[in-house]
Amino acid sequence: MTEPFPFPRDCPYDPPPRLAQVQRDAPISRVRIWDGSTPWLLTRYDDVRAVLADRRFSVDPTRTGYPARGPAGRARRRGAGSFISMDAPEHTRLRRMLITEFTPRRIAALRPAVERTATGLLDRLTAGRGPADLVQAYALPLASTVIADLLGVPYGDHEFFEERARVMVDDSASGEANRAATADLARYLGGLLQRRRAHPADDLLGRLSAQQVEPGRLDRAGAVSMAVLLLVAGHETTANQIALSVAFLLRNPRHAEAFRHPDGPPATAVDELLRLLTITHTGRRRVATADVPIGGVTIRAGEGVIAAADIANRDPGRFPAPDDPDLGRTPNHHLAFGHGEHLCLGHHLARLELEVALTTVLRRLPALRLAVAEEDLPFRHAHPIYGIDRLPVAWN
Repeated sequence: MTEPFPFPRDCPYDPPPRLAQVQRDAPISRVRIWDGSTPWLLTRYDDVRAVLADRRFSVDPTRTGYPARGPAGRARRRGAGSFISMDAPEHTRLRRMLITEFTPRRIAALRPAVERTATGLLDRLTAGRGPADLVQAYALPLASTVIADLLGVPYGDHEFFEERARVMVDDSASGEANRAATADLARYLGGLLQRRRAHPADDLLGRLSAQQVEPGRLDRAGAVSMAVLLLVAGHETTANQIALSVAFLLRNPRHAEAFRHPDGPPATAVDELLRLLTITHTGRRRVATADVPIGGVTIRAGEGVIAAADIANRDPGRFPAPDDPDLGRTPNHHLAFGHGEHLCLGHHLARLELEVALTTVLRRLPALRLAVAEEDLPFRHAHPIYGIDRLPVAWN
């Protein structure tokens, strides 16, 4: 009988122990998910990477056999989705419209603004006596400010879009609540895009309107869908990665010291945290469109696949001593951002935000510590984006 998936964790900073056992004993095996279906679970690095790079494995959640995360995930995919849930060639066409917005050079130019935002948030945090929630006071507003500024969304509306985003990515929310939140955000961003026609601006929404919508390369609905994706994904994932990384470093003070060094942490430090703390912890989902041999098993057309990047990033065949933090680990070709043509578009931006966020807070607050017992932290075990809902800290 197949096991139910996902498996429970023992340590909040490590994948479930059962995943490591499966990787060792049955690296490609069936699991049972919420709807009774039995997709394949892939746990080895090479197999996960191969699936993510193979166009015969579709990301389209409307295909029969696609292993949706839950009822809410299935419900939210019935309408027109964003390009990340499309296959080539349409995915390729739409993604190319945004590539120049996220080049290493353009992202590097954002560093001074990200640093100013981080410093300003800590100024406000330390003006109080503490303790305080580092998620609400630092991680979330940093990530929200950066993506809002990039898009051209007024940060003053952050409570509105953060609340809708939380519902949109919450698998426990009803389909009705999800659709309402999505519609609210689409109307809001559609209004901002419409304003760009009358009042052009040098921001991502402005360039999207002028370069794609006005020439007829992209319809308004497609542009709104892109904007929704970028706004939601651009702050939810990064905020959780920042908070989880801070908690991990507070537990491992020797590694925290690397971020306090005057020369900064090793260039590979952020990637090591991304490898260890992979927040896409319920696997990247695909469905086969043809019979494909992978790792000695033939996955048939119409069968679902869960590519478990979190345990693939702990594969001892790829990463020596994979459970031991090594901030200088080189090479470090982890799969935290995915792989292949669906590699996260904003991976350079996420790396920059994570480096600035961690370096700034750990240097500014050398006595930073948890204000509650670690076992009382509300880790997001049941959420598709792993992290921490609240991180109470003290610093004096």
